[in-house]
Amino acid sequence: MHHLNEGDPAPVFEAKDQQGRQQTLTDYSGQKLALYFYPKDNTPGCTNQACSLRDGMADLEKAGIKVLGVSINHAASHQKFIDKFDLPFDLLVDEDHALQEQYGVWGLKKFMGREYDGTHRTTFCIKEDGTIAAIIRKPKVKEHAQEVLAAFADER
Repeated sequence: MHHLNEGDPAPVFEAKDQQGRQQTLTDYSGQKLALYFYPKDNTPGCTNQACSLRDGMADLEKAGIKVLGVSINHAASHQKFIDKFDLPFDLLVDEDHALQEQYGVWGLKKFMGREYDGTHRTTFCIKEDGTIAAIIRKPKVKEHAQEVLAAFADER
């Protein structure tokens, strides 16, 4: 599991979104991108996080920030999640967690005394030139849009 740091080039990913469209990092070059990795569609923390981004969308758009979510759920699950909460951004399908391994967010987790492999909730704020401006390692799910705005604003 390699460790990315601020200032590193963001790994170039390729993955399909909820509609089966292929997306890659280069699609977003020249734009700011909040690439956020979350454990699972429709779970409380992930829903709060997605809804925070949805509710903050006007401010994010004003700041020129695109949002892209990633989890191990399949496309149909993503589409349901989007429809249910009216999410205005795409969700990438990473069922084999290759993308999460690329970004170093897949690994050992502990929950109620059990250990298992899973997604570490992490958001990468990627600048127009494809370098990482900031890494939000433990997002506050209910204030996540503000965190993303602040992370990009601090980066001058």
